[in-house]
Amino acid sequence: MTAGTENAEGTEGAGAPRGPIRAVFLDIGETLINEGEIYGRWADWLGVPRHTFLAKLGAVLARGGTNRDALEYFRPGFDLAVEERRRAEAGVPNGFGPSDLYPDVRDCLAGLRDQGLFIGIAGNQPLEAGARLAALDLDADAVGISEVWGVEKPSPEFFARCAELAGRPPGEILYVGDRIDNDVRAPLDFGMQAAFLRRGPWGVIQEEEGVPASATFVLDDLAGLPALIAAHNKGAGG
Repeated sequence: MTAGTENAEGTEGAGAPRGPIRAVFLDIGETLINEGEIYGRWADWLGVPRHTFLAKLGAVLARGGTNRDALEYFRPGFDLAVEERRRAEAGVPNGFGPSDLYPDVRDCLAGLRDQGLFIGIAGNQPLEAGARLAALDLDADAVGISEVWGVEKPSPEFFARCAELAGRPPGEILYVGDRIDNDVRAPLDFGMQAAFLRRGPWGVIQEEEGVPASATFVLDDLAGLPALIAAHNKGAGG
């Protein structure tokens, strides 16, 4: 865990002093959306016991692989577009919906809104995720979908798009996500502030690599994020 001032909701990092936060961008998968049931439905579709699929997924991710690699393991030659079409034709739901939203999301967004912060949602997601997010009616000023933008994390251009939407310099923007590579190191390299959220498979597996000391926060959930930002901004003269 990053050293810093502990409280019940999370930790503030012990890196160099940082300025106030004026905008917050949140990742989608395992930050806003619990993907456990989504993976479970893929296991069902492939005819694999869910616990077996999840065990293999964890092993693949720990070796630096992706969720696509796990799907490929159980179905060699796996083609996501083809399988998604087959699922749609069979009436088997794909993607996320209201039941997949983490329970702390709406209160977190309300707390950020109360502080007058710009709120963005941006992640590596397929085109269809935009409509699914819209259906959730989340309180956000902007939504960015990698397939729509034509660029994905960890590319600096992805974070440049976020900064453009917020209309703020990178140093005033906090990016929140569950992956140290894509959601912490990449925005930090771009000049943003970053918060590591320890949930979901990547949040558990990648934590072993060590959280950069320059991360602004380390979180166990989103519930305490508004209070942490308020305290941070007060200390930063914001």
